Amino acid sequence: MNCAQSIGTLSVIPLSPCVADLLGRRASMFFGATIVLAGILTQALSTSAHIFIGARVLIGIGNAFTNSAAPLLISELSYPTHRGKLTALYNSMWYCGSIISAWICLVAYDQAGTSEWSWRIPVFLQATVPVLQMSFIWFIPESPRFLAAKGLESQAARVLARYHAIGSSESGHLVAFEMAQIRHAHNVERKVASSPSYMTCFATPGNRRRVFIILSISIFSQWSGNGLVSSYINFVLNGIGITKTRTKSIINGCLQIFNLASALLGTMLVDKLGRRKLFLISNVGMLIVFSMWTLTTALFHETKSTIAVKATVPLIFMFFFFYDLAYTPMVISYTLEILPYNIRARGLAISNFTAYLSNAVNLFVNPLALNAINWKYYLVFCGWLVVELVIVMLFIVETKGRTLEETAALFDGVKPPRNTEWRDNLSFARMPQPRSPRLDKDTRDNHFELHESSGDRCSASGSQSRIELQGHSKVQNSVFGSPSHLETIVGVEHGDSGHDSDSDFRVDSHT
Repeated sequence: MNCAQSIGTLSVIPLSPCVADLLGRRASMFFGATIVLAGILTQALSTSAHIFIGARVLIGIGNAFTNSAAPLLISELSYPTHRGKLTALYNSMWYCGSIISAWICLVAYDQAGTSEWSWRIPVFLQATVPVLQMSFIWFIPESPRFLAAKGLESQAARVLARYHAIGSSESGHLVAFEMAQIRHAHNVERKVASSPSYMTCFATPGNRRRVFIILSISIFSQWSGNGLVSSYINFVLNGIGITKTRTKSIINGCLQIFNLASALLGTMLVDKLGRRKLFLISNVGMLIVFSMWTLTTALFHETKSTIAVKATVPLIFMFFFFYDLAYTPMVISYTLEILPYNIRARGLAISNFTAYLSNAVNLFVNPLALNAINWKYYLVFCGWLVVELVIVMLFIVETKGRTLEETAALFDGVKPPRNTEWRDNLSFARMPQPRSPRLDKDTRDNHFELHESSGDRCSASGSQSRIELQGHSKVQNSVFGSPSHLETIVGVEHGDSGHDSDSDFRVDSHT
């Protein structure tokens, strides 16, 4: 029964990016929410265990589409310097649902046996989320990167102008800068692979490096020891002498609240400490605390020490504190940051598939191993946590302060740097706003085009004026080079350079 939802998700995850790329992020979410709602209603009205389990499979199928599209939409809509926190917040808010379900189930447990509605009502309440998604998804703008990929660059520019430039002109410099990056990235990706497929994810050294990191952190998110508690807390607490069901439910409910607070703290630290440093802190902390947790569990089994029991419960909370600092907020957000647009949906599908598959293995293996070798099974995770730490130290690249296109380009060099210079909000907010014509046609166009020789150019088809950013392809440098170009531009604007700012920003009129 525990595995049914994962089986449903695994069965259709490979198809989910096709829907997201073909119909859009919003349509994919609506489609998935519709299937989830159907599964929930079937589950709540089920009359046998077989129907109940089948309904859980159906819910898993719907989740595959919503879970693949939602983070894509958040990441691609986010303002560049807010993207890290917003995409990290997406996965962290999982604990909100976990808290609600944990305490609803506690109340339902108190009423268990008095009526069949003690289990039907909690199932019916799950329908709240897909109903809200289906009702409000069309009030959210579509991803500008999806729109640009479909040739609707004017629509994409309007979305960026409204949500990134506070409603200013679609041809303001920030919008032009982002659109030039998006278009250039799409052009480069189309040259590499005109029709992206899953094989594209393995076609180049940069893509193979990305996939290795994605596979690694997806597996780590399930096999770091957290699966022992998240799915089989009953076995774990039995192993240290806590056997009362109500006591276990209270510990589980409190743990979910603590997890949410820890994950939100990790979300707030994403841009302050950086991704790489958070992963390192998380892995070092988990290794130390899990080793102590293993020791106290072993002491209880060997000596029946009550002190060991009292020490183990706080250690469980401490372990999840370090886990939640990185692996709750950043598994999805980091995956999206390092992927270029043409394989972003498929890369996320690989991440989700790997995570669900790892979790399914946990669901089968953990109870058997705990019954067979008890606390000695914890030693396996101690050794695995050492492997995780080594891989994180060697392969995780720092990505804070970069746009999606810049971050993706880090992996296409020979040796991507592990640490990069951080760009703050001011670097974007202080960009000059040159005048240029408004984009008002939703046709396939060349409004924003990056030129190799003369710099990046924003032009409107059929218009009599253009914005031309002089110099050597600054947007190209932003995609493939250092992020410091924006600080340089800001310095030029404020007279910190020896030449006039008009040499960098000029409006040319043509008759």
